[in-house]
Amino acid sequence: MTEEHYHFIGIGGIGMSALAKILARQGAKVTGSDLGTSQITETLKSEGIEIYKEHSEKNLDSASTVIYTTQVKKDNPEYQEALKRHLSLLHRSELLAKLMSSKNALLVTGTHGKTTTSSLLSHVLRKAGLDPSFAIGGIVKGIETNADEGKGTYFVAEADESDGSFLNYEPFGAIITNIDNDHLDYWKTEESLIEGFCKFAKKVRSKEHFFWCADDEKLHSLNFQGLSYGFREGSDLWIKNAFQVGFHLFFDISFLGEDYDEIEIPLIGDHNVLNAAAVFGLALSLKIPEKIIREAFKDFQGIKRRMEKKGEFNQALIFDDYGHHPTEIAKTLLALRTAMPLKRIIVAFQPHRYSRTQDCLEQYPSCFDYIDHLILTDIYGAFEQPIPGINSQVLLEKIKTKSRATITYVPRGELKDHLLKFLKPGDILLTLGAGDITQLGSQLVSF
Repeated sequence: MTEEHYHFIGIGGIGMSALAKILARQGAKVTGSDLGTSQITETLKSEGIEIYKEHSEKNLDSASTVIYTTQVKKDNPEYQEALKRHLSLLHRSELLAKLMSSKNALLVTGTHGKTTTSSLLSHVLRKAGLDPSFAIGGIVKGIETNADEGKGTYFVAEADESDGSFLNYEPFGAIITNIDNDHLDYWKTEESLIEGFCKFAKKVRSKEHFFWCADDEKLHSLNFQGLSYGFREGSDLWIKNAFQVGFHLFFDISFLGEDYDEIEIPLIGDHNVLNAAAVFGLALSLKIPEKIIREAFKDFQGIKRRMEKKGEFNQALIFDDYGHHPTEIAKTLLALRTAMPLKRIIVAFQPHRYSRTQDCLEQYPSCFDYIDHLILTDIYGAFEQPIPGINSQVLLEKIKTKSRATITYVPRGELKDHLLKFLKPGDILLTLGAGDITQLGSQLVSF
C-alpha cells in the first residue's frame, strides 16, 4: 500500500481528510484537490500532503489510485482522467474498508450522534493504552485531529448511512445510535432506510460488542441480536438517574447485573447520556477497567462544531454547533436551555441542503421552542441545486405558524453586521448548521 500514490478528489472534506492523514502516516504518497482553504487543508499540508486548488487532469500525473466520494460528479475532470487512464478508482468507503481490513473495526452508525460517540470511544481506547486507529467526522479537541494510525488492534470509525456505504464494512463491534428519516434523497423510502440498517446489523461479527439504542422506536421494534441500551426499563444497559448541571452530565447505569453509579462527563443533553452510556457499555465489553473509563469520560474535551465555545463578543457568549436535522436541533437547544436557564438564547440557523429542508419542512416549527430568538438565514446547498418552492422564506413562514420564539430572516451576507448590532451583554448566541455558518462565531469573537 505504501508504494502507491493516492489522489483524493475533494480532500478537504472531513471524511476524506481523515483517510488521507492515515495513508500519509503509513508512508504513502498522498495528494488531493480542494477548491477552498480551511484549517483542515492546512493540517493536511503539515502531513506532507500536496493540495491543488483546482480540479484538473494534470493533478493525476503520477497517481495510481484515485479516491472519490458520492458527491463527486461523474463529469469531474479528475474522475474522467482516472477512467481514461484506467487508474484504480475507490469510493471513500472502499478505502476505509481496506484500511480497516487487518483490524477489529468498531463502527458507530445512526442518523445522529455518530461523531460524538466515535470520538468518545476513541478517547477511551486511547486512555486505556490500546492505541486505536480512528477516522472520525469531526476534529477531536485535545488532540486536534480527526484521524490517526494506531498500532493497536482496534479501528474506530463512523459508518455513514447517508449513501448506503456503511454496507461496505465488516464490523467486529458496533453502536447504532438511532434511525431517523434523513437522507431520503438516497434511500427514497423509510422502509428502504430501515432495511439498510438491518443489513448492517447482520454484518456485526461479535454480538457481545454490538450495542443498539432501545429508546429509538424503530430500533426497538427491530430488536437486533446484540445488547440494547437506553432509558427504557428492561434495556440490557439501563440508564437511571440522569441529570445535567451546567455543562456536565451525571448518570447511573445497570449493565449485566452490575450497577455503575455517578458517571460524569462534560457534555450536555439526554442524547449525550445515551451516546456516553453506549460507549461505557462497549468499553466494559472490551474489558477496559471501569476506573479508566470513568477517568477518560471526565477529561473528554469534546469535538469541534459540537456545542463548541468560540468565545465572547460584547460580553455575549458564542457557541457553534453542527446540528441541522430537526431531531438533533431540538435536543441540542433543550440541552442548552437546561445549561443556561435564565439567559437570552439567540440561534442563527443556516438550513442545510434543499432536499433535507423539503423532507423535514413540517418538523422544523417545533425545534426552536427552547430559545428566545431565531435568526434564519439562507439555505446552504452543499452540492445540491435549488428546489422550486423550497427556500428560507417558505421555511420562515412555516416556523412562524407554531414556534414560541420570535423569528427574523437575515441574508447570509448580512448576518455578521446584524449580530454585531443585535447582541447584548449576557446573551447566548449559537450558530447552528452544517454549512459555512461555522465561520461566523470566530468572525464575531475577533471583531
